[in-house]
Amino acid sequence: MGLLALALAGGCTGGGDSGSGSAEDAGTQPVIAPGRPGEPAGTLSPDEAREAARDSYAEPNAADVAFMAKMIEHHGQALLMADLADTRASDGSVRRLAERIARAQEPEIGVMEDWLDDNAEGGAGGEAEGHGHAGDMPGMATEEDLAELRGARGADFDALFLDLMIAHHEGAVEMATDEAAQGSASFVVELAAEMAATQGAEIDRMENLR
Repeated sequence: MGLLALALAGGCTGGGDSGSGSAEDAGTQPVIAPGRPGEPAGTLSPDEAREAARDSYAEPNAADVAFMAKMIEHHGQALLMADLADTRASDGSVRRLAERIARAQEPEIGVMEDWLDDNAEGGAGGEAEGHGHAGDMPGMATEEDLAELRGARGADFDALFLDLMIAHHEGAVEMATDEAAQGSASFVVELAAEMAATQGAEIDRMENLR
């Protein structure tokens, strides 16, 4: 996705004055390609950038589709638990953390649903069916866990919420790591990496609160 944006920007680079550069000049401008964390940025030719953008739409494999389908339900349970914190948590830091989790994961669900609508038809898309069951996903709270959380209030809720959400986030990071190793669609792999980074940071916050 990032490379796609760079490729589009590369076609618009050139002089700041309107009409001052030829189409040929614009088509030969190098495109800045960000490096991996800790590595310097590099450059791509316009052709290389366009090829990288096309690669970002590579045919998804079963791992990509399964990850998106499962993570929608995984996020859904996180939203359920976060919603309970609004009326049950006693610690303001816990309530604010739950709000941040909801603000991050709700739009991600929309992105994943849209991606599945576009990509989960036939071929690898068939793999979406049968996925998304709690037993297949690490970190998911059981129905018994959720019933206990619903019944808890105050400090008891705070402690149980943190225990369950830490495990839930750890499961999401595990799923994202698997996607990085097995996925083929750059968009999905990059989304998984972003989720892993965000939820890894939230795990640290929750452990400090706990």
